[in-house]
Amino acid sequence: MADFGDVISALGEFGLYQKLLILLLTLPLLLNPFQMVGQVFMVLDVPHHCDTSWIRAVGPNLTQEEQLNLTLPRDADGEYEQCSMYSPVDWDLDSIVAYGLNATQKCSNGWVYPAEPPSLLTEFDLVCERTILNDISQSIYMAGLLVGAMFFGVLSDRIGRRPVILICMLLQGMFGLGTAFVPHFYVYIAIRFVVGFAASGIMITVVALGTEWVGVSFRPQSVLIAQAAYPIGMMMVAGLSYGIRNWRLLEIAGSAPMFLLFFYIWVLPESARWLVTKGRIEEAKKLLQKAAATNKRSLPEGLLEQLKPEKQIKSGSLLDLFRKKHLRKVTLIMSCAWFADSFVYYGLSLSVTGFGLDIYVTQLAFGAVEFPGRVCLIFLLEWFGRKKVQAIFLMLSGLLCLALAGIPEDQPVVITVLAITGKFTATTAFAASYVYTAELFPTVVRQTGVGLCSTMARVAGILAPLIIPLDQYHRAIPMAVFGSIPLLVSLSCILLPETRGVSLPDDTGKGKTPDEKEKTAEVLREFSKRDSREDEADLEKDN
Repeated sequence: MADFGDVISALGEFGLYQKLLILLLTLPLLLNPFQMVGQVFMVLDVPHHCDTSWIRAVGPNLTQEEQLNLTLPRDADGEYEQCSMYSPVDWDLDSIVAYGLNATQKCSNGWVYPAEPPSLLTEFDLVCERTILNDISQSIYMAGLLVGAMFFGVLSDRIGRRPVILICMLLQGMFGLGTAFVPHFYVYIAIRFVVGFAASGIMITVVALGTEWVGVSFRPQSVLIAQAAYPIGMMMVAGLSYGIRNWRLLEIAGSAPMFLLFFYIWVLPESARWLVTKGRIEEAKKLLQKAAATNKRSLPEGLLEQLKPEKQIKSGSLLDLFRKKHLRKVTLIMSCAWFADSFVYYGLSLSVTGFGLDIYVTQLAFGAVEFPGRVCLIFLLEWFGRKKVQAIFLMLSGLLCLALAGIPEDQPVVITVLAITGKFTATTAFAASYVYTAELFPTVVRQTGVGLCSTMARVAGILAPLIIPLDQYHRAIPMAVFGSIPLLVSLSCILLPETRGVSLPDDTGKGKTPDEKEKTAEVLREFSKRDSREDEADLEKDN
């Protein structure tokens, strides 16, 4: 019985077919960053104060400055309070001027903002006591990512990688575009949940599809090249947000391009490895023959005839991840690693407004530093192995966050440099987790395992926006929390097995017997000899 990895070796481990597939997988990931961090640019703080137009009833000729001076208290710096006002009274203007107003209250008639294009903050009054709604909406989006990771992880193992990606692209395009037309903020929050739900399905399924079509030595390249689109998307978000200040137009510009990928219905292939595990051998053969033809390689009929599922492989389930000792250890440690990856990554990403420098420049730098992080990882994983890279970069990201907690607030350049470096290490650790996890879990439960780990990452994503407001008690608290968890989790990674150069497992057992391996090797040797004879014959004809 032929191992699927041997078939991939015969048709080409990373030929033109796989390269085109990776290109297809990069495009949806190019659009995902907007959904992840775009909201940060829609809620930029602007000067605001309570609407005190009530005094116009008794003083219609007051200037703007006179109105504010009579109706708004001042803070310790002599600036008008943004979240409180003097309580309205039934007096005439002369009495108000003569005696002044003393009793204060929260803004009761809304707020007044500068005459600028509408933002999410100004249109839905996400200021003062309503500021928390912004953090809650980000957490709801992360909750969508969480539910999507679990749902689409299991669904992908049952119905395939291709239909899940197509469904998620449609959902993200429809609901992302729908966000631009919401009448109320609570409707916005609900739609953001669905967008996160779909985005999560794309992120985890791309990993499986890319990994299952390439050879052992090209697994990191396949995942990381596809994910290199993500930092490019991050930089695009900075430029898009800088050029479009109206939040509804920004939503349309960031979401509508997903509909340009409708042609995926005809060109995106299913995972042949997944088809084999489901017993759909003929479908798998057709795809493999197409891949071989695209790569200009020929497959021996004998090799494809040996391509059969090992025994009768059943669909994996969540319980399978905990039944066997080796899978249970992998599941628990990698779930913690994904939690820590996500916690520090989103902690830094969503704190971009608090680093003291221009938000657009900082976001551009954040995106720019992610790209070399993912590219370098291709080589680091091959040189040092998965386990060491995962542990070291997780530890470094934690240490940098702890360092950030101790830097004085009046050092914005130092803070930003450390934050960007931390984003580099966090990105590298997170990307390593995608590659490592896809290699650790067998095919029948790969998406279930990746989905569970991704779920833990989304739990961290839900918590991260809620940790950031703790800076009102002490500015060091958020970074201290974001740094301590990855530091602790990095130590547990030493218990994981190394997967560099190891074939992907298909079921939860131990793999093929020695006799089966020898039989496959014999077929491949015969195939190699036949190729050599054909090459010699071609040379003789040429001579």
